[in-house]
Amino acid sequence: MLMKIVDLRGFIWEDNEHLLRIKNRGELLSEEFETTVKEIITNVKQKGDKALIEYTNRFDKANISNPKELEVPYSELKKAYESISSDLREALEFAAARIKKFHKQQLEQSFFTYEENGVILGQKVSPLERVGVYVPGGKAQYPSTVLMNTIPAKVAGVSEIVMVSPNPNLATLAAAFIAGVDRVYRIGGAQAVAALAFGTEIVPKVDKIVGPGNIYVALAKKLLYGTVDIDMVAGPSEILVIADETANPAWVAADLLSQAEHDELAGAFCITNSFEMALKIKEEIENQLKTLKRKEIAEKSIERWGTIFIVENLEEACRLANEIAPEHLEIATANPWELLPKIKHAGAIFLGAYATEPLGDYVLGPNHTLPTGGSARFYSPLGVYDFLKRSSVIYVSKEGFEKVKDPAKVIAEYEGLEAHKKAIEIRENF
Repeated sequence: MLMKIVDLRGFIWEDNEHLLRIKNRGELLSEEFETTVKEIITNVKQKGDKALIEYTNRFDKANISNPKELEVPYSELKKAYESISSDLREALEFAAARIKKFHKQQLEQSFFTYEENGVILGQKVSPLERVGVYVPGGKAQYPSTVLMNTIPAKVAGVSEIVMVSPNPNLATLAAAFIAGVDRVYRIGGAQAVAALAFGTEIVPKVDKIVGPGNIYVALAKKLLYGTVDIDMVAGPSEILVIADETANPAWVAADLLSQAEHDELAGAFCITNSFEMALKIKEEIENQLKTLKRKEIAEKSIERWGTIFIVENLEEACRLANEIAPEHLEIATANPWELLPKIKHAGAIFLGAYATEPLGDYVLGPNHTLPTGGSARFYSPLGVYDFLKRSSVIYVSKEGFEKVKDPAKVIAEYEGLEAHKKAIEIRENF
């Protein structure tokens, strides 16, 4: 049986082993992979470009002997832009314009407030100086990922954007040209993440690494956090659809498969208050799978995670969706806006039958780099705010000092920090 149907009506959810497994799906980053990733990180840190060449030749079937061959000349980006079909070029330009327009609304401004007695307090907002963007290049090529991860950084004002991708094709390089990437390297995997984190002779050290990747990439980002900042530890893609009796089962099935085809570990979940709808969606999935080009990948994904939950009502459906906290949540019901206030945890929320998730992947504008594995409970989509940092600005005049010094001394004394108190007292008689 491919798509599982789990009836939760009348049962205590916490007792359902399958639901518990789904809720714990973010624990896939196992020690088995961690040992390998740690070894790769250590080698890149110690050997630099030599290690990069070794791993690139081994994993990406390349034949590189000189580190300079790892960098893609900027002229190739423009050449790729001119070489792709006009349809694809126009589509990427269309998407880029919408992504830029949406993310401009996320810009933050510095501010200053003046208090009486000579205290000025504020916050200075500054962009990061150099950012690394990881773009997958294994099972498929993703020019959309280039746009989604680079354009918010450009909007934020990042000075230099460095992209890494194993074997990038023309579309990926063309997207890099459109988005404004400054440097591109033909490297991937944990070794590319390590190179960005530490820097090598050929690859510059960055302040932050963003972008999705396989389990090796995700683990490398997790292990190197602190040496470098990261966006999030992103796992396999996932979707959850809340569907009532008015939903089109063929459309729901197509949307579930749109994520299942990404990866054998991708998650496709559905919640409905209709047993008949559950059966129809299951049947549609099995029928649509037969003609899918990536059938083998989608089939394994559905077999591993694919689940249709049946609940009493839509209120329960929202409560269950919050328990799962999906990357993508579609609400395919008669009145989707009524359910929106009940949703607490989701990376992106799609409302209505026509709001199919793939539109969000490409052209709508909001970012498609989203929290997975239940981390939507505490992470947000990638945005301009990820490429900004904030510094507090504090000015205190003599008059302002007199106003605040005494309470500060009391707290310093209570905490037993004598030098703190003295640093205040030494200014009192001047």
